[in-house]
Amino acid sequence: MLHFLLSRRWLGLLLAVIVVGVACVELGRWQLRRSVERHEQNLVISRNLTASPAPAAEVLSPERPPEADDEWRVVSAVGTYDVERQLVVSYRTREGAPGVDVLVPLVTAGGPALLVDRGWVQTQGNANRAVDVPPPPSGTVTVRGWVRRNAEGGSDQVTPNEGTVRAISSTAIAPTLPYPVYDGFVDLTAEEPAVTPAPALVDPPDLGSGPHFFYGLQWFFFAILAFGFWCYFAWSEYRQRGGPQSVDARTRVKDPA
Repeated sequence: MLHFLLSRRWLGLLLAVIVVGVACVELGRWQLRRSVERHEQNLVISRNLTASPAPAAEVLSPERPPEADDEWRVVSAVGTYDVERQLVVSYRTREGAPGVDVLVPLVTAGGPALLVDRGWVQTQGNANRAVDVPPPPSGTVTVRGWVRRNAEGGSDQVTPNEGTVRAISSTAIAPTLPYPVYDGFVDLTAEEPAVTPAPALVDPPDLGSGPHFFYGLQWFFFAILAFGFWCYFAWSEYRQRGGPQSVDARTRVKDPA
């Protein structure tokens, strides 16, 4: 009765199920690895968010990008804002409202300048028109902020154009400035003296676990489902070819008693 499973059609179907099942299992394992990586990354970020501020010069360098484990670390710096070379970062929507981020170089005494994302300002459009942003404090300013690594993107995204940029990359902005710049930038969390009005500060990072764990379970379920379908169709074929149920039915017809 089960010899039909050795036919070319059924062996081909079984091979397809095995390929699909293995692919689903590997995708599930990959999602679980992503979940573990996300958890480990969140531990590092949580530690950085609660650590005491470190001088920017101890974490950042103009020659190399910040280490991955230093992202979201709190640093401080003292200097003066170079308002004339201020940039707006376009297409920064919050809760459906269009807006821009305000990026200002902080020129430190005797050291590289630090690019500071002072926060978000709502606009009528995504920097398609001139943007009226609140001025930063004048004179000497002490800033604290979270270390961020440069954004990746094409030259049209990271290269300043008429005071506007799509993504923040110190390596693309540095050639437009007359002084050295730290690699990376900071999201402002506080500045002294404070001014009013001021841009809305950047939100802290999302420390959620993400969907990776449940995505992994779904891929494992798909692998089981593929094999389950194969078994169901094999059982249906077995019954049609005269399996136990068909034999019992023929017996009842011959012997009504």
